[in-house]
Amino acid sequence: MTELKNDRFLRALSREPVDMTPVWMMRQAGRYLPEYLETRKKAGSFMDLCRNTDLACEVTIQPLERFELDAAILFSDILTIPDAMGLGLYFETGEGPKFKKTVRTEADVDQLPIPEVERDLDYVVNAVRRIRQELNGRVPLIGFSGSPWTLATYMIEGQGSREYRHAKAMLYGQPEVMHRLLDKLAETVTHYLNAQIRAGAQAVQIFDSWGGALSTPAYMEFSLKYMEQIVHGLIREHEGRKVPVILFTKGGGQWLEAMSVTGADALGLDWTTELGDARRRVGHRVALQGNMDPSCLFASPAAIRAEAGRILDSYGQGSGHVFNLGHGINQFVPPEHAKALVDAVHELSVKRHA
Repeated sequence: MTELKNDRFLRALSREPVDMTPVWMMRQAGRYLPEYLETRKKAGSFMDLCRNTDLACEVTIQPLERFELDAAILFSDILTIPDAMGLGLYFETGEGPKFKKTVRTEADVDQLPIPEVERDLDYVVNAVRRIRQELNGRVPLIGFSGSPWTLATYMIEGQGSREYRHAKAMLYGQPEVMHRLLDKLAETVTHYLNAQIRAGAQAVQIFDSWGGALSTPAYMEFSLKYMEQIVHGLIREHEGRKVPVILFTKGGGQWLEAMSVTGADALGLDWTTELGDARRRVGHRVALQGNMDPSCLFASPAAIRAEAGRILDSYGQGSGHVFNLGHGINQFVPPEHAKALVDAVHELSVKRHA
């Protein structure tokens, strides 16, 4: 086991003392980097890039060569699980992910297989192993999955949606069928994340991208319940160290108290929840991750630095904060603006940990 040279990300997730606030960015390996675009062109397609162990490792590490980030995140996609269930994931330029098949009936749900992760998603597990090897203890590696509810919406709608017409029709009209689908997905996500942990992921994040589209009762029953089930099924210690779990529900700031008692170690916040308020609400139960508005990175480096300072001030003194964006970095952000953010967080946060 290679010793970590920089473990402040893991220490902050456990609310242990750190020398400065750690920072990483959702989608930090992505289209805003010209070197990523070159590698993707070489791969041929997005999914070919995900399935190529060498290239997935290459793009995971690319942002670390530019910025002093405190964590790497596996390069993959949340929709690998439905693809492994036989729905036929594909991408159309400018339109996002789509599936050749949808899941809209009881029979569709019953026919869905539970993937054998080490066989059907072996390219993800292999990428985790290779990335850990190439990182050589430089920073921790984050694994991830979509939440059952978020995966279900894509599987039912067949693509991204603003209204979730078919998914919500099933949720309200056939709740028992929706629960059967979510049960299958929760089981699969648990296996999937545990395989990533065994392969070397040192922390994992569950992306509940569409949980915020639900009412409070529906969120508790159809999203949070299943994320809690996953948390309790995960390997929580590996290689002699705790494996932290981060829950991120976009648009979920009103449910932080309920999220904080799921057993997760940290909660991700989007930019619509004030960080200081969130800290007061969750107390010492969990660490917090976030939460700059990604669009701030279109402003000047001076404005980026000022907003980073404001967010750090909002959290206040002490550990338990991982700085991040409130959602993924936009493809049109200049890379030098991302660097300005990372450098500002490190420089400005030192005094908050003295």
